[in-house]
Amino acid sequence: MDFSDGTALLTDRYELTMLQAALRSGTAGRRAVFEVFARSLPAGRRYGVVAGTGRLLDAIEAFTFGPAELEFLTGNGIVDGPTAEWLGTYRFTGEVRGYAEGECYFPGSPILTVEGTFAEAVLLETLVLSILNHDCAIAGAASRMVHAAGDRPLIEMGSRRTHERAAVAASRAAHVAGFTTTSNLEAGRRYGVPTAGTAAHAFTLLHDSERHAFEAQLASLGDGTTLLVDTYDVERAVRTAVDLAGPALGAVRIDSGDLGAVARDVRGLLDGLGAPDTRIVVTGDLDEYGIAALAAAPVDGYGVGTSLVTGSGAPTASLVYKLVARADGTDPGAPLRPVAKKSTGKPSRGGRKTAVRRLDARGTAAAEVVSVGEPAPAGHDRPLQVPLVRGGEVVGREDLAAARARHLASVAELPATALQLSKGDPALPTEFAEGGPRR
Repeated sequence: MDFSDGTALLTDRYELTMLQAALRSGTAGRRAVFEVFARSLPAGRRYGVVAGTGRLLDAIEAFTFGPAELEFLTGNGIVDGPTAEWLGTYRFTGEVRGYAEGECYFPGSPILTVEGTFAEAVLLETLVLSILNHDCAIAGAASRMVHAAGDRPLIEMGSRRTHERAAVAASRAAHVAGFTTTSNLEAGRRYGVPTAGTAAHAFTLLHDSERHAFEAQLASLGDGTTLLVDTYDVERAVRTAVDLAGPALGAVRIDSGDLGAVARDVRGLLDGLGAPDTRIVVTGDLDEYGIAALAAAPVDGYGVGTSLVTGSGAPTASLVYKLVARADGTDPGAPLRPVAKKSTGKPSRGGRKTAVRRLDARGTAAAEVVSVGEPAPAGHDRPLQVPLVRGGEVVGREDLAAARARHLASVAELPATALQLSKGDPALPTEFAEGGPRR
């Protein structure tokens, strides 16, 4: 995402009113630890997926208050003069640790820990949550679709079903979770996601006949292109496509009807016409359940739009950003003490936490173990948190290929129940344990 205009005002007003009050009370400089976690997964989901980490690191770097931002804040009475002066020199100088992008998570997993003074850490709350809640929701849905598809590739094509900037972020998150390509060119330019796309029904309707439309597309893109064959009559379109391109025709796309039944008919027709290598791609309001229902159909790839960019019914990961520890004074060496809210239905656990994934002797995950303080890892425990920002400097930036590979490995170590699409409990229990002391 382009953060060239800065990210400081991508926040809620109450972050700044808390800052102003804390500056007046003398508590703004107290060392504080905030934690990002989900109390639960979307209903029936077996695991969550961390996504958006790379975007978040870019956004934190761009989180500064320039003259235009400060003029808006003071001109509208949002902050007073001393607070504006403090904001004018703001740079995040703290520490951020978290689950690496692509990692799976579970209820209570401390997927991000932000430590600094209260003043500098509280300002990041809205920014952190807006990025992670969106991207984790998309990646969680995308991962289910990827595993429903098996070895068949998936194309992300939801740009027309969401906000134009959310579309770019959704494409990136889907790629982390295993989608092969995207229709979104900005995602290709900004993040290197491979792009794909050929023609819509409008292109066929533009021409005097379907044959003329296919001829034009083949002349422009070559025999390896994908021809959309359901504008009029599918059988006639397939015969025309093979007549024009021969057995070298790359693929045909079906966007309507009973996709499984139509795909079987088209496969038989292609084989009978001497084009056994021509692939069949299906699109049309697919989600993970629709993809799974097509497992036995002769389909070679799927295009997914609306369900992907809306999280397939869970458009947010419901992550929260909670203060879990703070110092009693402003001395940088003052010890931290746990703090927690006890609100009915919304409790939190105090203390800075670490997490490991407990694996059995075969390498299969058995539990998510979350400790207050340093963990006491067992022989097969895998540490989950990595440094992302140290002393205000980003240290955890990586390319998408690393996140994709990590997600593949993370899912592979989960028990088989994790891949079931039926509603159920999280694939791993979250166990809370006391670790060693940590200042």
